[in-house]
Amino acid sequence: MSRTTHRARWITAGAAGVAGIASVFAFGAPANAAPTVTIGGSSYQKIDGFGISESFNMANAIRGLGASAQKQALDLLFSTSNGAGFSIVRNDIPSGGDSIEPTSPGSPSATPHYVWNPSNGGTEDGQLWLALQAKNNYGVTNFYNNAWTPPSYMTNSADKGGLCGVPGVSCSSGDWRQAYANYLVQDAKFWASAGVTPSTLGFVNEPATSTSSFGSMLFTQSQAVNFLSVLGPTLRSAGLSTKITCCDTLGFNQLPSYVSAVEGNSAANAAVGVFTSHGYSGAPTSPISSGGRPVWESEWSINGNTWDPSWDGGGQADGFNWAKNVYTAMTGGNVNAFCYFWGISTTSHDSSLIGLSGSTLSPAKRYYSLASYSRFVRPGATRISAASGNGLDVAAFKNTDGAVIVEVLNTNSGSTSATYAVSAAGLSSGTVTPYLTNSGNSLAQQAAISLSGGAFTASVPGRSLMTFRVH
Repeated sequence: MSRTTHRARWITAGAAGVAGIASVFAFGAPANAAPTVTIGGSSYQKIDGFGISESFNMANAIRGLGASAQKQALDLLFSTSNGAGFSIVRNDIPSGGDSIEPTSPGSPSATPHYVWNPSNGGTEDGQLWLALQAKNNYGVTNFYNNAWTPPSYMTNSADKGGLCGVPGVSCSSGDWRQAYANYLVQDAKFWASAGVTPSTLGFVNEPATSTSSFGSMLFTQSQAVNFLSVLGPTLRSAGLSTKITCCDTLGFNQLPSYVSAVEGNSAANAAVGVFTSHGYSGAPTSPISSGGRPVWESEWSINGNTWDPSWDGGGQADGFNWAKNVYTAMTGGNVNAFCYFWGISTTSHDSSLIGLSGSTLSPAKRYYSLASYSRFVRPGATRISAASGNGLDVAAFKNTDGAVIVEVLNTNSGSTSATYAVSAAGLSSGTVTPYLTNSGNSLAQQAAISLSGGAFTASVPGRSLMTFRVH
């Protein structure tokens, strides 16, 4: 993502079914009875969380707000009671004058000139400050630190270059692979010393994209494997619990070739803990074979649009469209995490979930589409089976506290009733709390429903998203 340029990308994620899950409703007598949706019985992926980024000085924009607006912004992002409860924060590792090594040491073997001053509060464009707020005040522990590109002196070109020393990239300055690995690990160590150990560490962003105008670095599959063979041992020797990711491709259509290359090299395969991709050129609609490792949708947004906060106008920015995107990624793509790009931004309000103008925060309806999942489906939850049909897209999850979360997107124009049977998910009695999002409602809590005999009946308004928390 660029500081100044917004890429126009129109991605429509169609609903994709998952093999083995029933795609029809069971109808019983009498003929006008509501269809029954069976929840549970089969288990699928573990959920690592839902997240956002505040890179490129958006964290500093939040940091610079007055106390009241700042608290509102942080609550909107991280509160599990009146916000989205985002549990993953993706940070950009700077590569310019704001990086930990802003000037070249002279050669790859020279002693690096690292710079770190967390006491000023704005370290790494305010992202460390934001991470500390998220951790200390909201309990967030999952921080993904990702380099778009190394410092330019480590590459053969200041823009869209290659890392000096990987196969096919020869530089008169020498081989910078180990120096770049040291740089990334040192950045993670600095964060850890400040109280935030990155859970994951990425070394590249959109490695096959040469046409965008933002900072990035080209990495072929073989080059990525080659560098991972250096980065893996370097990180392990540092004693950090941080996992390495690969490779934040532009779309899920590009990720399999990187996964295959990694799995074909023992050193690279041992280095990678999480596979990551963006949703731009290919949405997550089908599972990626990852050797049992988590797969994250690590960035996606609506770049290129003017501010559109609507719910269901038929555009890519609409809340309904993003509710569909999340549903498809979870149930079709089997992703373990779903991350939007900017949570809050001041950049013409075009791509963020929440626009910031002065001290005024304006959530778009797409914010509530993600929050309907992120507030209630907590890290460690497991996606469980749920029938989808009759115009209802249904996804279900079981949290570690035993609560079952049922997400229902009604694609019909009219209200649709169904009976939801959760006994197979281990619940027979209790309370069901619904939360409604549509044109007129934004995660609005509805009247509680009694769970009896392991089932409850509810009606979801047309073109609406309803979250049921069963506990």
